[in-house]
Amino acid sequence: MDFKKCIVESGKKLENSGLTVETWGNISIRDPETGLVYLTPSAMKYSTIAEDDVVVCRLDGTIVEGHRKPTIETGLHLAVYRNREEVNAVIHTHPMYSMVYATQGKDIPLIIDEAAQAMGDTCKCTQYALPGSEKLAAECEKALGKEANSCLLHSHGAVCVGESMDAAFKVATVLEATARILYMIEATGGKPAGISPENVAAMKDFAKNHYGQGK
Repeated sequence: MDFKKCIVESGKKLENSGLTVETWGNISIRDPETGLVYLTPSAMKYSTIAEDDVVVCRLDGTIVEGHRKPTIETGLHLAVYRNREEVNAVIHTHPMYSMVYATQGKDIPLIIDEAAQAMGDTCKCTQYALPGSEKLAAECEKALGKEANSCLLHSHGAVCVGESMDAAFKVATVLEATARILYMIEATGGKPAGISPENVAAMKDFAKNHYGQGK
């Protein structure tokens, strides 16, 4: 797999997805064979990033390739990879409806089947920490834990992870859809009925072991 090309293409996809604006957000992918992590450069428009702009580093943060300054959230990405061996892609987004809850320090529960399948667990919101700080990286790692595929960064955005870039993008899309549905429910004076833990477990098993071809 061409990991640099994946970062470039994923940046363009993120820019056109409505999940972030301008240069906000960041993306990384890990090569499971070498353990090397490929990251977007800091403060560059996704449409202008070329493969030569991608920064490559080890899990300890040592840069092994690239002439650009990496994303300010490099420490956050690396913390996720160190804590979750199955995760090979991390996407940090700034989506509008998810931000409604991030700015209030609220969690987003698994209120729809798609969320139960893709998000792994409740999307928890971190305590506030400055962007790029070690505290934010630690808060993100704590909020994701071992099961959740998404979390909210208090007043800042969302982090979504997956076994692949496609999986991480799916989580990001489902999270924002869930947040939008929750917002509309609450805006009309309602309250989500919720899904039982047993059915959440069934949905997770279905998505992992039965949904799709060859399962």
